[in-house]
Amino acid sequence: MERKRKRVFPVKLPQKRMAAGKSFFVLAVCLTVLCLCGCGRAGNGRRIVRVALGQSETHPQYLGLLAFKETVEEELGDKYEVQIFPNEILGATQKAVELTQTGAIDFVVAGTANLETFADVYEIFSMPYLFDSVESYFAVMEDSDTMEQIYTSTDKAGFRVLTWYNAGTRNFYAKKPIRTPEDLRGMKIRVQQSPASVKMMQAFGAAASPMSFGEVYTAIQQGVIDGAENNELALTNNKHGEVARYYTYNMHQMVPDMLVGNLKFLQNLPPQELEVFTRAAKRSTEVELEAWEQQVIQARKEAEGMGVEFIQVDVEPFKEKVLDLHQEMIQNNPDIAGIYGYIQSRNQRIRAWEERKEAEDIGEG
Repeated sequence: MERKRKRVFPVKLPQKRMAAGKSFFVLAVCLTVLCLCGCGRAGNGRRIVRVALGQSETHPQYLGLLAFKETVEEELGDKYEVQIFPNEILGATQKAVELTQTGAIDFVVAGTANLETFADVYEIFSMPYLFDSVESYFAVMEDSDTMEQIYTSTDKAGFRVLTWYNAGTRNFYAKKPIRTPEDLRGMKIRVQQSPASVKMMQAFGAAASPMSFGEVYTAIQQGVIDGAENNELALTNNKHGEVARYYTYNMHQMVPDMLVGNLKFLQNLPPQELEVFTRAAKRSTEVELEAWEQQVIQARKEAEGMGVEFIQVDVEPFKEKVLDLHQEMIQNNPDIAGIYGYIQSRNQRIRAWEERKEAEDIGEG
């Protein structure tokens, strides 16, 4: 087994300041949090740890957070009570990130697109066709030395990522079938609130419509948008398959979600307690990854029962439309150059291994 070496890549990480003055919405949600959780202490004196999640109670990320809660409370139950708030109860993800930044809540599960506002390096994950394969994606995400440099990039913004969750491969789904890039021309597609995702849709000749994930069902149903792009679980957990019956495996992005913690909370933990929270976060990833694989299989079956057609396509024409974005993004954001080069080396290494394996199989045959 290859010995893991510490990899250092040049990353300049200027932090983008949040717009001056928090919105009234953030203030309202802060008040809601206080009403829900009181002064931050349970009746038995334990410190309440609040975790915000945009997904439902059946989602793999919620199951992962249950493992996080169980691990923390098994070892530190006399001091902490972990409370999980799913279904955007504490607001849409971007607002929940801001609440975590201020310390109104302690943790939030957020997509990397939500973190681009605070650290430019996170834009790398919005780059279309960044990873050649799922194997390459997992190899990068499981390289703790590399990822730790990214996780700490938001320290100046007041929060830090503890671990990652698999959010699968992002594909298009819509009211009409998408079999070639030309089929996207003129369509309105919901994307994450990321400049790279907007540029990707422009390269396909479509109109990008960034909006909260919770608004997608109604927007498709009412014709505000023609479709969206996400993983298979969106079709069933969020019922998008009821209004968008065609799901195309063009595999344009592999984007992780992150468990983000308030930095002050983490830094104020005694070393032994921080170790428990860190271990709990890693355990939550293990549970989430296993649940993800199981639920994707189940989601496909359920979606087919809803009448969704899954379409396999040649990925290369889609890739050719957007590959020019790679160099454009690097030129506009030099902070991603180092990690981009590292990921490409991972892609090449895994590609070479697959080619050798294929040659060996042919030789044995």
